[in-house]
Amino acid sequence: MSGRRRCSPTMAATRPPENSLSRLLVECGYGDGILTPPPQGGTLRGELAEEMALALATAKHDQQTAATLVYANGCFALGRYEEAGVIYQGLLEKDPLVTAASFNLGLTYLRLKKGKEAVRQFDLLLKHQPSLAEGYYQRGNAYDELGEQQLALADYDEAIQLEPDYLRPHYNRGVVLARLGRHDQAVKAYDRVIELRPGLSNAHLNRAASLDEMGWHWEAVEGYTAAIEVYPENTNALFNRAKIYYAHEYMQETVDDYSQIINLTPGDAEAFNNRGLAFDALGDYDAALSDYAEAIALRPDFAEALSNRGATLETMGRLEEGLEQYLAAVAAEPRFASAHYNIARCYSSLADLERSASHLERAMQLDPELGSEATKDEELAWVLNMGQLKKGR
Repeated sequence: MSGRRRCSPTMAATRPPENSLSRLLVECGYGDGILTPPPQGGTLRGELAEEMALALATAKHDQQTAATLVYANGCFALGRYEEAGVIYQGLLEKDPLVTAASFNLGLTYLRLKKGKEAVRQFDLLLKHQPSLAEGYYQRGNAYDELGEQQLALADYDEAIQLEPDYLRPHYNRGVVLARLGRHDQAVKAYDRVIELRPGLSNAHLNRAASLDEMGWHWEAVEGYTAAIEVYPENTNALFNRAKIYYAHEYMQETVDDYSQIINLTPGDAEAFNNRGLAFDALGDYDAALSDYAEAIALRPDFAEALSNRGATLETMGRLEEGLEQYLAAVAAEPRFASAHYNIARCYSSLADLERSASHLERAMQLDPELGSEATKDEELAWVLNMGQLKKGR
C-alpha cells in the first residue's frame, strides 16, 4: 500500500466500479455515474491528479471507453470541462434520458460559468426527474450565478422539501439570504446547517457574520469562537472576532487574535496593520511601528498602514517623520481624505499655511464632514478663519 493521501467519497457510486478509472473516481468522491464533486468546485491536485491523467491517457487508447460517462467524469475531475461537455452531449444525443449525462452536463456548464446553459440543462433534467433534489440544488446555484437570487432560493427550498437533511441547499440558502441582507433568516438557515453538521466551521462563521450585521456583536463573538474551536486555523473567524474586540476596546484580545492570524498567514499585511492599531491603543508605539513597517514591506502601496504609521510617529512627537508617511499615503491613494487632513494639520504646525490650506481643501472635497471637524481642531481652525480656502465647497 502506498502512503498517498486519498479523498473521502461523498456519495456512493451509482454502479459498481468496473476499472481503475472508475475506482479512482469513486475513491476521490467524484463518482463514476452522477457527479458528486466537492461543493467548492476544486479539481484534483498532486499525485491523485497525475494518477487520474494516466488513467485517462490509458483509457483513451480504447475508442469505446473514451466516449463513456466514466471517461467524461475523469475529464471533469481534472478541470477539462470542455472535453467532458462534448462527451456528455454525445451521450445525450444517443439517449436524451440518461440522467447522469444530463446532470453532469449541467454541472459542467456551471464550472464553465455558463449559467443560462446550466439552467436550461437542469430544466430538461427535472422534467424527467422531478424528484431529484440534487438537480434543484444545482439549478439554484446556476440561478445564483446569474444574479437571480429569488429563483435560487426557490430551488434550494424545493431541494430541502424533497430531502430535509440535505446540507448543501441549507448552506447556500444562508449565503444567498445574507447577501440579500435578510440576516435574521440567514441565521436560521445556518442554525439548521449546524444542527446537521456541528463541526462545519464556516457555518458558524457565516452565522456569526449575520449576527454581526444585525448588531448582535457579542453573540457574533460567540459564533466566531465556535468556528475557531472547530477549526483553529479559520483566519476569517479570527479576523472578524478581532475587529469586534478592537471596536469595543478589548485591545489585548485584539492583539492575541491578530497574532494568531499572523502565525498562520505571515504574509497578511492587513493583519499586521490592524495589530499595529491595537498596539498603538495600548501605548506600545514601538510594536505598532514595527507592525506597520511589516505591513508596508508586504504591500508598499498600503495607504492605510502608511497613514497609521504617520499617526503613531506624530503621537511620539516625530512630526516631520509622520508628515513623510502621510505624504506617502496620499501618493499611494490620492483620494485618502483623512491622510490629506493629517497632512494639513502637520503643515499647520510647521507654519506652512499654503500647503496646509491646499491639503485641507482637498480633504474637505473628499469628505465634507471634515470641515466641521477642522473648526474644532486647534491647528486647523485658524487656517479656516484666515479665509485661505475657497468658498462653495
